[in-house]
Amino acid sequence: MSNINKQQLRTFISQALQEDVGDGDHTSLATIPAGKQGQAQLIIKEDGILAGVAVALEIFNVVNPLLAIEVFIHDGAEVKVGDVALKVTGDIHAILMAERLVLNVMQRMSGIATTTHGLVQILKNTKTKILDTRKTTPGIRFLEKEAVRIGGGVNHRFGLYDMILIKDNHVDYAGGIKQALEAAGEYKKSLQKPIEIEIEVRNIKELKEVLVYGSVDRILLDNFGFKDLVEAVKLIDGKFVSEASGGIVPSNAKQFADCGVDYISMGALTHSVKSLDMSLKAQIVN
Repeated sequence: MSNINKQQLRTFISQALQEDVGDGDHTSLATIPAGKQGQAQLIIKEDGILAGVAVALEIFNVVNPLLAIEVFIHDGAEVKVGDVALKVTGDIHAILMAERLVLNVMQRMSGIATTTHGLVQILKNTKTKILDTRKTTPGIRFLEKEAVRIGGGVNHRFGLYDMILIKDNHVDYAGGIKQALEAAGEYKKSLQKPIEIEIEVRNIKELKEVLVYGSVDRILLDNFGFKDLVEAVKLIDGKFVSEASGGIVPSNAKQFADCGVDYISMGALTHSVKSLDMSLKAQIVN
């Protein structure tokens, strides 16, 4: 399951089921005899990129390990309206218990993967790669970032713990670019793990300060206009990894990439995507 931690996923599934099921699925208990067997198909209702299949398999397994799943379309594949992604067979109560969680996860992840894939296609003839951000839904960041990866994007830091990213507030609180970088460099020496340093700059003046100081891995060029962004890339001259952010949307992403940056980061990959429509429908077998 690639970047997903199995224990983290199991914890998420357990909490999500507790939230949804509570003391029992009383509708299923009231209307369907216990132990009755059945089938259901996961039907795609909108074109896009499929994501969350591997997570769905784990959800079904947690709900009832005796459920039999037949997967027809895997994560990362293009899907069309009417496609059947998978079929589940077994205890009907278990199928219905898992249904909403499977759909919520797969629709959300597929929406993110679809949006990411679209941007990757826009940038395919450039050297620029698309990055996600921490603008994610609390509790399911790991799923949303996995969806970005499935869609062809690149994961940025997962949290505050895996990169020193000095943003504008840090610079202002620290007293300036030089002070922030000096403090970060000293702090990095005390850590017992390798960690990259990235710093955000707001204008060419701040960029020049960073270039004089050095000792960073990546420079984030925030809210730069195209003219300044081209100049910034020339000044960096490949000495550091460059990243652009701020005001980037699908309609102008290619323009940002054409400025020569290594990465563009977009919160819109995860904070405002539309879920991909799909449903889990009972398959009546006579």
